[in-house]
Amino acid sequence: MLAFLIKRLSNAAMVMLAVSLMAFMIFRFVGDPVELMVNEQTTSEQRDELRERMGLNQPVLVQFARFVGNAVQGDFGISYRNQQSVMALIAERFPATMELVLLATLISLMVGVPLGVMTAIHRGKWYSEAVQFVSIIGVSLPSFVIGILLILAFAVTLGWLPAFGRGEVVDLGWWSTGLLTHSGRVALILPAIALSFYQITLVMRLVRAEMLETLRSDFVKFARARGVPAWRVHFRHALRNCLMPVVTMTAMNIGSLIAFALVTETVFQWPGMGLLFIQAVTFVDIPVMAAYLVIVSFIFVALNTIVDITYAVIDPRLRDANR
Repeated sequence: MLAFLIKRLSNAAMVMLAVSLMAFMIFRFVGDPVELMVNEQTTSEQRDELRERMGLNQPVLVQFARFVGNAVQGDFGISYRNQQSVMALIAERFPATMELVLLATLISLMVGVPLGVMTAIHRGKWYSEAVQFVSIIGVSLPSFVIGILLILAFAVTLGWLPAFGRGEVVDLGWWSTGLLTHSGRVALILPAIALSFYQITLVMRLVRAEMLETLRSDFVKFARARGVPAWRVHFRHALRNCLMPVVTMTAMNIGSLIAFALVTETVFQWPGMGLLFIQAVTFVDIPVMAAYLVIVSFIFVALNTIVDITYAVIDPRLRDANR
């Protein structure tokens, strides 16, 4: 187990090192940081002084080592646009993104799992086929199109929900939440649905495939032969045995949702990390771009590593297969 753990952590460290190199290349080759930070009245002597203070006159390997060391400590420098600490900006936006992602994940499970069970149990029925057809449309439509359609229907036409913003938030220490206010909860509905739409389809299709496979297994046939009620066969035997892949996929996709939430946040003007990244790209705010890349990659790698280690703890055969 120790060797497996060391191997997984080493792989995660190598991936993060590669991501750090990509982020450093953004710093190095996407414009001159000094030129982006100063104005036209800055003299050449002041520019040289700033370049020396930032260490840009040092060898590339030294600059990369310093960048990695600072990133490990959570220091990504100062935002060119806001003239604030990058980590302070991200910490301010992080709660909004996490609330959106966690609610989208919850919606995908609450909707996707029942639909997957229904389409598996009633395979071939017209309503089961209709749900699968709608799911194909859901996979095909980009998230920004879904978001625009939701805004058009529920914000513009019906006027039930707000089209943009986060509503009123409450500060709980360093964490800000909109779940404790009515306007915050209402503002969260449309972007969470838009972000969860594709995830709902994935969960539904995975549950359906696992349910069909489980319902064909011998222990389900024996349960039916013993006269066990159908609802118990479906929900106590079949469903419980097919939830592990769903939980695994959900945990691994949280990182993906954080990364791809930027489209939804842009459509709904949701003040999260994704909108911050889009603004950073617009204004060539390199420190924010690099920090976003590193932090999202770290979350994704950490979740995947935790899932791998959890699997190895549950099933010792995986440890033996990866020696």
